[in-house]
Order: sequence, then structure tokens, then C-alpha cells
Amino acid sequence: MPIQQLTLYFDEIYSAGLDPTARFPVNRYQLLAENLKKLDKYDSICWKIPRLATREEILLVHDVEYVDRFLTNQLSEKEIRRIGLRPWKEAIVERTKRLTGGGLEALDCVLNGGRTMAGNMAGGTHHAFSGEGAGYCIFNDLAICAEKALQEYSINRVLILDLDVHQGDGTAQIFALNDRVYTVSLHGKNNFPFRKQKSNWDVEFENDTEDEEYLRVMDDVLAKLFSMNFDIIFFQAGVDALDSDALGLLKLSREGLKSRNEKVFAWRESMGIPMILFMGGGYARPIEDTVDAFSDLFLDAANNLKS
Repeated sequence: MPIQQLTLYFDEIYSAGLDPTARFPVNRYQLLAENLKKLDKYDSICWKIPRLATREEILLVHDVEYVDRFLTNQLSEKEIRRIGLRPWKEAIVERTKRLTGGGLEALDCVLNGGRTMAGNMAGGTHHAFSGEGAGYCIFNDLAICAEKALQEYSINRVLILDLDVHQGDGTAQIFALNDRVYTVSLHGKNNFPFRKQKSNWDVEFENDTEDEEYLRVMDDVLAKLFSMNFDIIFFQAGVDALDSDALGLLKLSREGLKSRNEKVFAWRESMGIPMILFMGGGYARPIEDTVDAFSDLFLDAANNLKS
């Protein structure tokens, strides 16, 4: 496999493991895979099927009682309602383990496989706390991967750069007392979650923020992060800041998001450290806008590896 390919993990269960009537864009993963395969004229993406995350890996950051009740399909109706992926399917257990496994596979791909960048075509489940899920998130794949990197690889410090429009509250809670994981969240001030946690660095945007202001602020954040010492970057690359997003409240254009991605990839290159891509949120109407924005993300990442 040519070194310039972007390794991307995907399984059809990312869509098929959810009920098609759920109040969630269930088909976005399948639509994205189809769109990327159509647009990737130069075979710049290497597709791989992720493994299942193990119980032991999930327990790196999550409470054993919560983990075991989920894995045996014994969550309460209140817990399921807080997560929000209803109607509930038994297949959601395998889906969640495989989604988490995709992030872990991407981590191993860069740290053991010598890749500069790899991604999971799902995940970024940053609303999952150590003992409960929320906001479409069951287990926090970002946190699990970070803890795995610290414990089992020669990684001293992880940067989690979360550009989803919603604050990464679960990630902030999990690593509140861990100075080896630095959490940065750029998000909407007035958006979910309404009771926010404290990341290492939170940047809030007012409703209707547009490209120019967003990119100016982000440039300043990236410049300051450049002087800090990190061994790996986890990029939560949600596209729900898009102006057509039903849950976003910001007004970034598709071109603005492309500029965001390109700036982050160029900054990573100048840092000289590897990066893992996690998809994050995207709830545009029509959903094709979300699919287009995520297609841009992964194709831009692949192009960055070629340059």
C-alpha cells in the first residue's frame, strides 16, 4: 500500500446497527462511504474494516457497572433516553464496540504502522462520560484511545482538538485530573450541552458566527498550541458548524469548513506529529450537505498526505 494513502476504518454496521426511524441521521455513514468511493478517483483512501473493542479497553475510562449493563443490553429506559438513539436495537452493542474499535485501529495504524494520519469514519463520541452516555454517545472513543496511547504506546502527552459545534463535555470530565491529556474545545456558546464542563481550553462562539471570525479565532488557538509539547493529535472533526445544520446554530459555509480542515492539516504537518481523525457530528438538512462536508474532510486529509 502506498505510504500516501489515508487509512480509513468503516463498517456497514455504523449505519445498519441503528434503527432507521431513529431521530438521528442513521444513513450518513453509508452515504458517506458511497460518496467517497465515487469521488476518490486516485485511490487515495485505503479502506479497512475495524475490529471490536474489548471490554478491557472500554474499561480504561468507563465505570464497570455502566459498561457491563450496556454490553448485556440492560441499560434503563432513562439511560437510553439520555443517549437518544431510539428505538433501541440489540445490534447497537456490536455497533458501539466496532465504532470504538475503529478509533483503536487508527491509533495502532499510526503508532505501530508508521502512518502519519489515519481515521475512523464514525466516532468522536465526546458526550459520553465515565459512567453514562449522552447526546448520541455511548462510550467515549476519544478518551479510550487517549488512555490506550498513554498506557500501551510510548506516548507522553495527547492533544484532543475538538472542533465539533457542541462542547466535548464527556472528554473534559474524564480527563479533568489528567495532565497528560490536553483537551481543547471550540464550540457554540448557547448550544448543547447546556451544563458545560471545563476543558483545558474552551473557546465559545456566539450564534450565527461566520467563516471569517471562526477561522481567525481558530488560527490564534493553533498558533498557541504550536508551542506546546504533544506526541499525537486527536482531531474531532464534526461538521455541525455548517450553516445548514439543524443543530449547529453557527453559519460556516462548506468552503469555510474546508479552510478549517486545510489549516488544521497544515498545522499538524508543521508540528511533525501524527493525527487520528474522528468524525463527530453533522445533522444538516438536507443530509447531503453533511455528507459533502465529511467527504471534503477525508479527501483533504488524503491530499495532505500526498503533498
